[in-house]
Amino acid sequence: MRHITTLFMTLALVLGTFASLTAQNSMTAKEQRKLTRQERKIAQQKENERLHKEAIQALENNNFVLEADRLIFKRGRSISVTSIKNFISMANKKATVQVSFDTPRPLQNGLGGFTVEGNVSDVKMKQDKKGNVIYSFFVQGVSISAYVSISLSPGSNSVSARISPSFNSNTLTMNGKLLQQGKARIFEGIKR
Repeated sequence: MRHITTLFMTLALVLGTFASLTAQNSMTAKEQRKLTRQERKIAQQKENERLHKEAIQALENNNFVLEADRLIFKRGRSISVTSIKNFISMANKKATVQVSFDTPRPLQNGLGGFTVEGNVSDVKMKQDKKGNVIYSFFVQGVSISAYVSISLSPGSNSVSARISPSFNSNTLTMNGKLLQQGKARIFEGIKR
């Protein structure tokens, strides 16, 4: 009987110690998750700041691509689009604007949309009070005559570009990411 009582007391002591160790370990695991969340958040902020600096440098060099993932039309209707086929690019004082809808008809550029190219003039870059970088230019070509205004959000490479054609009031807004020319993934259709 004495051995059984000793055995139960030892078992209770071991189980109590194991339970307290488990509680301590779960607490440290929770703290670890919290710490890794903070580390991921800090890493994401650093990455966004790096992308923002690259975007500003691309704008200053007039060598960029805006990959659009959302188009907003004149009356506020918006659609999601693929960024590979919807973009504004600028290189060597030439700008290309491509809009491509997912339709079975090939339309003008063979991709279900329009691709136009023109020479760039009247390039301006400024920063507003909220920290947004505003980059604007006029593009003139055979099939395009428009004023383009790009707004780069502070702390990231997220942009909104407003395209205002000279010959009508059908403005188009493209939302997406601004990248350097070499880092962009785009597929260009037939230019008109």
